[in-house]
Amino acid sequence: MCVIFDASTDSLSDRQTSRFIVPVLRWLKPDISDMAIHQIHTVIRKGAHVTEYAVLALFLCRAYRYTIASPANRGRFRGMAFCSVSLSVLYAASDEFHQSFSSSRYASVGDVLIDGAGAILGVALFWGATRWNKPVRAG
Repeated sequence: MCVIFDASTDSLSDRQTSRFIVPVLRWLKPDISDMAIHQIHTVIRKGAHVTEYAVLALFLCRAYRYTIASPANRGRFRGMAFCSVSLSVLYAASDEFHQSFSSSRYASVGDVLIDGAGAILGVALFWGATRWNKPVRAG
């Protein structure tokens, strides 16, 4: 959450990230159009939203599973998924509110939806990892 909070400042604004993404794109493809650069830059930035909230939700799932859930309820995935996604979306909304105070950033409901999709992805990855690593019972 601290990393996300820090990324919401001017230091990782659109203007700042374009300072290193645009030169790399121009180096890879010198004849790239400005429109293509803008589209790729947007995809990279929105992909970062998905990634950071997927990681957050994954960490929340793990924390819920190993600290909050009682041993009898450790297998209850729905409650863990609901709590993890809900907390991630609430944090995403508060993060967008935080961005509204920055001169080079703005709050966006669309970003909260993208962050929520990332949280769902993180929960799905956690679910897949726990299913993959289930011990096989002899029997």
